[in-house]
Amino acid sequence: MTDSATMVGGRPSGGGRRLSWSWLGALPFFVYVGLFLLLPTLVVVFGAFVDPSGRPTTANLSALGQDFVVTSFKNSIVLSAESGLIGALLGAVVAYAIATGRPEGGLRRTFVAASGMLAQSGGVTLAFAFIATIGGEGFITVLLRGQGIDVSPTLLFGLSGLTIVYAYFQIPLMVLVFLPALDGIRPQWREATETLGGTSWHYWRHVAVPILTPPFLGALLLLFANAFSAYATAAALISQGSIIAPLQIRVALTSETIAGQENVGKAIALGMIVVVGVVMALYTLLERRSARWLKK
Repeated sequence: MTDSATMVGGRPSGGGRRLSWSWLGALPFFVYVGLFLLLPTLVVVFGAFVDPSGRPTTANLSALGQDFVVTSFKNSIVLSAESGLIGALLGAVVAYAIATGRPEGGLRRTFVAASGMLAQSGGVTLAFAFIATIGGEGFITVLLRGQGIDVSPTLLFGLSGLTIVYAYFQIPLMVLVFLPALDGIRPQWREATETLGGTSWHYWRHVAVPILTPPFLGALLLLFANAFSAYATAAALISQGSIIAPLQIRVALTSETIAGQENVGKAIALGMIVVVGVVMALYTLLERRSARWLKK
């Protein structure tokens, strides 16, 4: 008499399933996400609801209602919206120019590679580059001053300056995100429009724009979240003052005048997580809608 669990052909003869080990390939990814995404998020959420002694409290959240914190969130939203819009519009134009070229051409590969590198630029290096270029004594500033054009020496150290600097990495990020959507536009759709007597205006008005709008808005939301959570570049440019939310967190964590504000910083970070979470949820919805169009 044989056991019902006897293996036949690598599977249990009783109809059961053999344990699959294919999930082990994704284990490094899950470990990475757990250590560098989920764990820090849990630490922030937990810290926002306890006092320095570890006792539960909601007092930290009251900091979100203080005028300077509200102002910093407003400035972060304005900065993210402006730099995201600039990056989306200019990046879409660059992406379209790349998409109209040869798919396997060297120029396309060069632009895509450069965009991948520039989208990751930031921090002290990027801040120094802009200070040396359009800072108070930057190359372009001195050149314009010699032509009688006055440039404010504090341009880079406010919201307008941060918008210019952020656009530097927002534009190439838009190229990377939006280029696949442009590649998904099929030439047959334009040919069908022309066959039916339509013009280029009809094609863009009734075919291309409706299809590209969801991925464009999704990319815009992604750029917004990218700018909203950026810290290193702003910290390198602005050493005094905290005009945006990430810099408010820095003050709460490192202030020498008001000690014991670490959990207040976590409460501010929790507010940022909520904003980014809402934005990314909308981005996911738009991505699903655009994916349905491009699969047709």
